Amino acid sequence: MSVDRNLTRTFGHVAPNERHQLLGQRGAVVWLTGLSGSGKSTLAYALERALVSDRHTAYVLDGDNVRHGLNADLGFSPEDRDENIRRVGETAALFAQAGVIVIASFISPYRDGRNRARECVGGEQFIEVHLDVSVEVCERRDPKGLYKKARAGEIKQFTGISAPYEAPESPHVTVDTDAHDVDACVAMIVSYLSEQGFLSAETA
Repeated sequence: MSVDRNLTRTFGHVAPNERHQLLGQRGAVVWLTGLSGSGKSTLAYALERALVSDRHTAYVLDGDNVRHGLNADLGFSPEDRDENIRRVGETAALFAQAGVIVIASFISPYRDGRNRARECVGGEQFIEVHLDVSVEVCERRDPKGLYKKARAGEIKQFTGISAPYEAPESPHVTVDTDAHDVDACVAMIVSYLSEQGFLSAETA
């Protein structure tokens, strides 16, 4: 992608620690990755609710919602999937720079794509959460009927069936929504955020 060399990057006059003190938190991107049906959206919105109820500023970027707007022009080829995640990574990085805890809910099947998102955000602010749920469990749930359509050949390039999913090798948090309920999974992520100092300005 070419960049117009007449463009100049500018920098604001508000330091990150000022935002930390103002919001009582450090900006971060909690990146939820897992197969379709693993519970990403359910967990994302429950985590957002828990954080906001505890007076933290949080916002969900959901895969389906983003494809209705920002990424409406993209399909599901490997190249379009990469571009989808690249745009989301850049968007999430802006939110995190503003001090928001972003909860990104995306299948994001490729390690390279997730690594590029991590680079956009910055390693310390990027928290990879793997929803480690088998394709058998996800297919049994099939809340949107997508696996059935994929098996019938009605959906091409479907992750876990006709397209690959590259699981994280070293996620910060691993949750199993088949073995644990939503509240328990939320508690695991909140505990990690707290331990790492994202939920208190004093530890920033």
